[in-house]
Amino acid sequence: MKRLRPFLIVIVIVSAALAAWFLFGPRARTPYLSGYIVGDNLDLAAPVSGTLEAVSLVEGQRVSAGEAAFRIEPATLAAEGEQASANVRANRTQISTAEANLRQAAANVAANEAVQVNARQNLARLEAVKHDDPAAVAGTDLDKARAALREALANVVAAQKTAEARRAEIAQATAQTQQAVGGKRSVDIQVRQLSPVVPAAGRVDQVYFQVGEWVPANQAIVSIIPDHKVKVRFFVPEAKVSHYHRGKAVRFSCDGCAGNLTARIGYVSPSSEFTPPIIFSRDSRERMVFMVEAYPTNPDKLNPGQPVEVEPLP
Repeated sequence: MKRLRPFLIVIVIVSAALAAWFLFGPRARTPYLSGYIVGDNLDLAAPVSGTLEAVSLVEGQRVSAGEAAFRIEPATLAAEGEQASANVRANRTQISTAEANLRQAAANVAANEAVQVNARQNLARLEAVKHDDPAAVAGTDLDKARAALREALANVVAAQKTAEARRAEIAQATAQTQQAVGGKRSVDIQVRQLSPVVPAAGRVDQVYFQVGEWVPANQAIVSIIPDHKVKVRFFVPEAKVSHYHRGKAVRFSCDGCAGNLTARIGYVSPSSEFTPPIIFSRDSRERMVFMVEAYPTNPDKLNPGQPVEVEPLP
């Protein structure tokens, strides 16, 4: 028994050493690449200042494209819209009046041209008679005929100038109407922007104002993370970055997520950086890496800030 005691002691020591190695010894380096979920925010704002009348969204809520986001009280723009509509109606009335005046002026030109033709024919007749029989036509009659023709010619010129003035009035009224229509269209667009809709499906990240608060122009009221702006951001060692390029698919996993998650690479940083502190570990400290961003197949199931592990490409 005394002879076996040293042998048993050696076995105990070796067993303890092996247990310590498995428990506290260096671990095999994980083959996964560290990363996390990020999302680019889309801020919705109004083009003019006003009181926030309604907010249809709640932080964390899933939204679909076309849903109402918020509504700014439209009193100021409504008044501008009514004035713009009145300007359009007034200018269209001015066009109608100018067109009626032009028709009258054109009729006057035609009438005066007819008088001028008659006056020319009358003078020609008198001159022909005078040529055949000088005593048959008095000189005063010829003078009157010539004066009538000169007057008819002057009336035609005056009527033509009046018609040109009426055409200019129509052109001016038309231009003013187009300007008024443009002003009304601008106001209508701004009114619609007071009640915008969600442009793409996603998640509400933040709501900055409450109903009843005064909102400055172009100040973000609601911030949304669209699904197509959710990305898997991970970091690739310098020696392996040549395997990663735009359009290539990668697999990744995260705690509590479904299996077989995939993403397609959309961006590879052109320059290296030190491993970000957010994913520092004993094995990754002071290691140069390249940032890669990939767009997941099912972004609506992921939360920005969520850690992920990406399978390295062969």
